[in-house]
Amino acid sequence: MDGSNQLGEFLRARRELTRPADFGLPDPGRRRVPGLRREEVALLAGMSADYYIRLEQGRDKHPSEQVIEALARVFTLDDEGVAHLRALARPATRRRRRPSQPERISPRLERLLDVWTDTPALVVGRYLDVLGNNRLAAALNRCSVKGPTSSG
Repeated sequence: MDGSNQLGEFLRARRELTRPADFGLPDPGRRRVPGLRREEVALLAGMSADYYIRLEQGRDKHPSEQVIEALARVFTLDDEGVAHLRALARPATRRRRRPSQPERISPRLERLLDVWTDTPALVVGRYLDVLGNNRLAAALNRCSVKGPTSSG
């Protein structure tokens, strides 16, 4: 596998390590797969076999907390194993943090906006906040920094 289905790889590895005898399941001789079958995991976890198969194959990668707990119980995971399963099921999203200091325009740019009188002009920040504008832009735009009657 290429690592793009880490949750599925983990579930498959745990399934292969879990013995049917640990759950009182009959072992009718030699099995084609080591450990539990997918259908047996689903039955023991209280979910449909189709849903478990989708998780293992990577077609569904975000199980609910109840599903995570049920799988942790079936696979008898310790706290570290449960934390790992949760991390695989809910990878941390990288969020852009807003800068701690509010964005501001320089006094030089403010003066330029004040003398720019022929067309509306405004300056927006990284998150499209209006940081500055001239009088014409203020007259056209309710999101302006300076009101239409402001002299700057």
